[in-house]
Amino acid sequence: MTAGQSALGLHFAHLRSLLRPGGNGNEHVSSDDSSTVTPIQGDRVASLAQRFGLSDFERDVLLLAAFTELEPGGVDLVSEAQGDVRLRKPTVALALSVLPNAHWSAFATDGPLRTFELIELEGRALTARTMSLPERVLHFLIGLDSPDEMLSLISRRIGVPETLSVTSQQIVEELDACLFQSGANGPQVVALCGPDPTEKAAVVAAAAARWNAPAYLLDVASVPTTSQDRTLIARCWSREAILSGAVLVLDVTETATPTEAQAVASLAGAIHGHVVMLVPEPVPVRHRPVLRLDLPRPTSAEQRDLWVAALGPLAERLNGTVQRVAEHFTLGSGAITTIGAEARRAERSVSDSRLSAAVWAACRRQSRPKLDELAQRIEGSASWEDIVLPAPQREMLRVLMAQVSHRGTVYERWGFRSKGARGLGINALFAGQSGTGKTLAAEILGNALDLDVYRIDLSSVVSKWIGETEKNLRRVFDAAEDGCAVLLFDEADALFGKRSEVKDSHDRYANIEVSYLLQRMEAYRGLAILTTNLKSHIDEAFLRRIRFIVEFPFPGLAERRMIWQGIFPVATPTEGLDLDRLAQLNIPGGSIRNIAVNAAFIAADAGQPVGMRHVLTAARAEYAKVGKPITDGELRGLREKPRG
Repeated sequence: MTAGQSALGLHFAHLRSLLRPGGNGNEHVSSDDSSTVTPIQGDRVASLAQRFGLSDFERDVLLLAAFTELEPGGVDLVSEAQGDVRLRKPTVALALSVLPNAHWSAFATDGPLRTFELIELEGRALTARTMSLPERVLHFLIGLDSPDEMLSLISRRIGVPETLSVTSQQIVEELDACLFQSGANGPQVVALCGPDPTEKAAVVAAAAARWNAPAYLLDVASVPTTSQDRTLIARCWSREAILSGAVLVLDVTETATPTEAQAVASLAGAIHGHVVMLVPEPVPVRHRPVLRLDLPRPTSAEQRDLWVAALGPLAERLNGTVQRVAEHFTLGSGAITTIGAEARRAERSVSDSRLSAAVWAACRRQSRPKLDELAQRIEGSASWEDIVLPAPQREMLRVLMAQVSHRGTVYERWGFRSKGARGLGINALFAGQSGTGKTLAAEILGNALDLDVYRIDLSSVVSKWIGETEKNLRRVFDAAEDGCAVLLFDEADALFGKRSEVKDSHDRYANIEVSYLLQRMEAYRGLAILTTNLKSHIDEAFLRRIRFIVEFPFPGLAERRMIWQGIFPVATPTEGLDLDRLAQLNIPGGSIRNIAVNAAFIAADAGQPVGMRHVLTAARAEYAKVGKPITDGELRGLREKPRG
């Protein structure tokens, strides 16, 4: 018979003695009587009493509630002691009458039995209420350490990462000291700040694992907003924290509403246990001090070390790819480990070049989710052959692409970043009328760099509420940092303007918003592009902070002919198209594309190749759409010549 069996047997023997008529609690079981003892490891009753600070009476109340569940014949003995065969569970009255050192405070709402949901009471009148044990407590007594079912439904256990960056490992050390080595300070609330919630969660799990403690993640949407439901969860989490040492991790995203953030803070303040909040900035918690730790993004060198560890021997074969992905993407240790494992599984079946492309594509996919929620990803396959621009503008775009491609070499390996991070962001202003190719150029750059392109409409980002515009921009840039996506900020005129002279508070805050955008563009590791139709409306003070300014001129006759020459795909059937006549339409490339697409649909509906009359019909519709009259000179020659 184990020590655990003997201990529980003695506890239940003690109860049997008390429950029998004339019992005095002095009955013992022999060491050979193991048939009625539930097998457990160690004296979990004493352990539970010690952890929750229970009095002897409170401990015996728990035993009495467990007696009918775990002890054969316990139900009959309890019913007999209460003089009612229908009462198959012990009542509060029975506990007060048969257990020694009884005290009413044991059943108070602020006592440990009810504060930590160690017992469940059913009924109205207190003394007539029946007592039972929650499954979590019962399972603990018999040696099972699975978490509470309700908590499992609203949270998930965080996996312990295989590897972490040096920066993350340093935060693990600090978190360990804050949570588990705090000594007399007791349970702590830590605000772990930084841009990557997944990596922050991994850091907490790694710190907890040092003490064989689990970490559970509860996102802000799962926190009840009603105080009654929140109180129940707080009690169950407090119980779990004491039983298993679990650390509760609350994921508070920047998109959380004030009501949600308040609910999270209230929950954190009510839990008796370690709580870590994953937040952009600390959230105040009533009645509990909040310790702040910051987890910055790992450096390119740290990223490379993670990739080498994840790829193993394969890293030597993909050395150029490892360096490239480390410089362009900022992924958490978990994501890198997953991609590395997939690459190792595939290494024998594909060539190195295909494997490199697969790793790069996996990084792009991994970095998309957060930004997909905030901006429009531009899908396309445009190349340099699809845009018609004067030579100086084309050359400037190629220089822009080269700087993005080689920023790792210049900034990191050649040491320019050590001279200061200010102004190292690669940014540009694309200026020109609508349809002159600004968005197309961004798409071409993205495809050439093998990076995603996201369009952000600045008119939708700008808010009338003070501070909201900066908040919206911060969310976009923080999400984009993971994949160094090409950011295309359309409608820059919505935010920029001649605002250097502050006339009122609106102008002052507008200047703050513009300065914040330029500050983030200057520090952004990817390529950030502003577009404007009216460059003259942007103040010179702002223009000086932009590295590249590319003017997209309205296409002349020769340029329009070149656009028409390449506008129809090879597979499109055409007949009698006169490029010189089409070039007379005084419109930009964007409108030419619209006309070509609409003309193709008109021709397809008629079952004919695309001809001049289809283009004429589409041109009239395009001109009407933009509110521009079509002149006789433009119309001249658009009609097809009679066949003869």
